[in-house]
Amino acid sequence: MHNIHKIALMPNLTRKGAYAASLSTIGILHECGISVCLSETMREKYRNLDVSFYPDTNSLISASDMVLTIGGDGTIIHAARHASPLGKPLLGINMGRLGFVAGLEADELHMLRKLTQGDYTTEKRMMLRIVHSSENGSNEYFSINDAVISRGSLSRLIDIDVSLDQDYICHYRSDGLIVSTPTGSSAYSLAAGGPVVEPTMKCIVMTPICPHSLFGRSVIFSHHSELVVTASCDDDTQVYLTIDGAKTVIIKRDDTVCVTSSELGAEFIVLKDKSFYRVLHDKFAEKR
Repeated sequence: MHNIHKIALMPNLTRKGAYAASLSTIGILHECGISVCLSETMREKYRNLDVSFYPDTNSLISASDMVLTIGGDGTIIHAARHASPLGKPLLGINMGRLGFVAGLEADELHMLRKLTQGDYTTEKRMMLRIVHSSENGSNEYFSINDAVISRGSLSRLIDIDVSLDQDYICHYRSDGLIVSTPTGSSAYSLAAGGPVVEPTMKCIVMTPICPHSLFGRSVIFSHHSELVVTASCDDDTQVYLTIDGAKTVIIKRDDTVCVTSSELGAEFIVLKDKSFYRVLHDKFAEKR
């Protein structure tokens, strides 16, 4: 942990209030003597401010001490996939709805002043490594929330088989399957009936989506586990693999999806002394 001198700001300007929040954020950071840099794509919106611009996301993050996002959890997750390989910590300002991954709300911008004093902690979050293998070869993806195997628009059940460390363990007929990190346990997995897992833990959560079974429970595996999933359905229905709700690929009948914990991890800056369970309670209480 060290003092922050230069911040990569990644605002999602499609969010209501995000632009105004970004201007306030830049003002506070400048008062603290912190330099701000943005992507070249943001130049038109911020050209009259004392900020630097970088040609792409990797150069932007590489040049900074940390990444600050303004938006929802999707904005943070997108930034984390770039920041994690570069070893840069993240802090999210929530402009969305629940915002479990965000560290600050829009009315807490004053707390950014703690960054110059080193008055913060960091926590490491586990990520998943997903390898999709097909007749065309293998592709590797990394996820901070989840990997979801699901059916297309037709209402057909998918047949899903799961192996653990090369031993066959179960079969599901369901709408799909969610394999999540502890961070992702409070996202789609929770909505599908999965457990809430403290986000700094290391484990893999597997939750079937609407299983056609009396016993379609979630299962929690060690972070040392290797899960291999195959999925198939009728020929007129496609099956998809979706990574963190962003990247989607088609899964064929003989394809395999291998999920393990990744050597990469996402590091988040914590400015508030508030437990995850308190945050969980408050988020659901205020959004009811």
